[in-house]
Order: sequence, then C-alpha cells, then structure tokens
Amino acid sequence: MTMRIVDSTGDTDLANVFVAEFDDGSRVECAESVQPPVPRERKWVLIVSTLKGCPVSCPICDAGGNYQGALTAEEILQQIDFLIRRRFPLGVVSVPKLKIQFARMGDPAFNEAVLDVLRRLPLLYDAPGLMPCISTIAPVGRERFFEALITAKNALYPNGRFQMQFSIHTTCEATRRRLIPARIWSFAEISAYGSRFASHGDRKITLNFAPVRGLPLDPDRLADWFSPEIFAVKLTPINPTHAAARSGFVGLIDPGDRPGCERVADGFRVAGFETVLSIGELDENRIGSNCGMRVRALEGTSAVQGVSQNGTPHPRLF
Repeated sequence: MTMRIVDSTGDTDLANVFVAEFDDGSRVECAESVQPPVPRERKWVLIVSTLKGCPVSCPICDAGGNYQGALTAEEILQQIDFLIRRRFPLGVVSVPKLKIQFARMGDPAFNEAVLDVLRRLPLLYDAPGLMPCISTIAPVGRERFFEALITAKNALYPNGRFQMQFSIHTTCEATRRRLIPARIWSFAEISAYGSRFASHGDRKITLNFAPVRGLPLDPDRLADWFSPEIFAVKLTPINPTHAAARSGFVGLIDPGDRPGCERVADGFRVAGFETVLSIGELDENRIGSNCGMRVRALEGTSAVQGVSQNGTPHPRLF
C-alpha cells in the first residue's frame, strides 16, 4: 500500500507527529521526539503504529476504537523509513541511541508482522545505535508472538540493544483489568515470562505505570510478584487525552508537583526497584503528541491539507 502523510504538527526541537493514510483510507500516527536536555545527535526516538486503531479501548488512550486491522510489515516499515529519511536521506544514522518504539497506535503483540520488521531492520539502515522497544499490555492468546520475540531479541539485539516494557498502571490485578479492558496476562505470567526473556547483558524489563490517583499502588505488593533484579519501574503522567478526560481519571504523577512525584518514586526505590520518573515536556501536550490524539482530531474531516514525504504540500489527498 502507498503511504501518504496527510497531516503533521510539532516542534522540531521537541516532537513531531505525522498522520499517515494508506490506500484503504485507514489512518495511523507516527512520531519522532527528543528528550531534553539530551540532543537528537545523542538520542533520537521514533514511535510507530502497528495497528489501524486498536481493539482495546483503554480509558486513558485515544488510540482505541475504530479498529481496522493490523498493519503489514511494509506499512510499518514505511513509517520508519519516512521518519529516518527525512533527516538521514542515505539511511546512515550515526546517532548513538536510535530508539524505535512500536508503541504509537495499537499493541504490537497483536501483530505478527512486527516480528518480521524486527528481523529486517538491521539490514535496512546503517544504524549502530538501533534499539527497538516493544510496549505491550501482554494480551492472552499471543504466546507464540512472545516466544518468537525472545528468539529475535537474542539473535539480533543482545547486550542491552532491546527494551521490553509491560503496561501495568496499578498493583491490583482486578483494577488493572478495569484499566485495560482485555484478556491480559496475570502478574505471575508476566513475571515468569520476564525471567525467561532476560539474558545476561540485557536491559531490565520495564514495568510502566501511569498511575491513577485513588487506585491501588503498593510498591511492596509489586515486589511480591516481580524481581527487582529483572524488572525496573517507570512512572509517567496520564496524558491529557480525550479518553482520559471522559473517564475522569486524575494522574498521580503530576508534572507540576515534582516533590510529590519523587515521593511516589521513592516508594518503589525502597522496595528495591530501579525507578525512573518519565515526565515529558509540557509543550508535548500542546503539540498533541500523545497516542491517537492527532488522528482523533482529524476524524470527521472530509479533506486535510497534507504534506508529502519531502515536505511539498498536497492540495487534496482524499
């Protein structure tokens, strides 16, 4: 399928979000970002979609709803190629850390094509710093995907060149099922898989929390399930998505209250977990660089002024 960029927004010094449309009319997002104060020359993050929408409608994410199926490997690679060749036309990326996150729209575990992309990526670009990142809710029924992921990681991305992340959000399993309305692995299943996934020299597996104020968050309880030798914790704010606004959830990690955020993080550190506070720039909210926001903003429009891959405006694309 042909991919066209039909909308874009952003700040070149922070984040750029692009809406891509394929021949069947489906739209997905891809994005690039930096993490100040680290410059792009040292770390560059690309975030691509793996599904056309998402079959899971989590109450804090705008990517859910209007699910139209899985993207092919070529459609995923087209997003990556567009982002890379905008800045590195020859495909030679000298950035020491080129992080490609399969985490924009859709859970990558639902799509077998992601494995094909992981196998092909090292052959397509001269990028010594390439580091893929899989972020997943750990859906039930995708065990073959996760087993194949171990094989691909060990063969192609050993010694810390792969990042694995599970969305957890709360330390209560019943509450987690409310926040992620799908059939998902238990904490015990995630922990057992992580023990097999982790190899010598690998990065710790990330347990990602966008915790909701008032919902259970007990670091000691987390340590009952997950070994701090294998797992680390990342704490993030709830993004200001339309879905989060509708749900009425208020994030426990408040970017305006850094001491309060550190107190939450310290609870996990005392429990033995390496813990990172991942609080992005507030300008990212203005840009609308959170998952699914830009596509949702375009819904209902009959025509969008777009740009081609080389930046030339298209008068009308559909």
